[in-house]
Amino acid sequence: MASIDILTNRFYSYDKMYSQELREQTFADWPFREECNCTPEKMARAGFVHCPSENEPDVACCFFCLIELEGWEPDDDPWSEHVKRSPNCGFLTLRKDFTELSVADFYHVEKERLKVYL
Repeated sequence: MASIDILTNRFYSYDKMYSQELREQTFADWPFREECNCTPEKMARAGFVHCPSENEPDVACCFFCLIELEGWEPDDDPWSEHVKRSPNCGFLTLRKDFTELSVADFYHVEKERLKVYL
């Protein structure tokens, strides 16, 4: 699944979303900022990208397991919500930061991520 513009289209190129920085950039219009627990940085760290719809401005989707969560509250912890709703997500079990993965590690992780699409 690819997009014309990775940061403005709901259909992101999810294979590029291993980068926390790119995930964080998708939260440009995220309604929760300072003094909230679900800031763009924390959302991105938990594997989410912002996928708003016209009626739901706070939809976030995990780039790895594709779970979509909405109805965020300022005190919600993104990592805890992700674990609670999708405990078997491969992103949650990564033992290393993406930048520390070897090529073999990456291929293994990517193989697992692509199983979600089957």
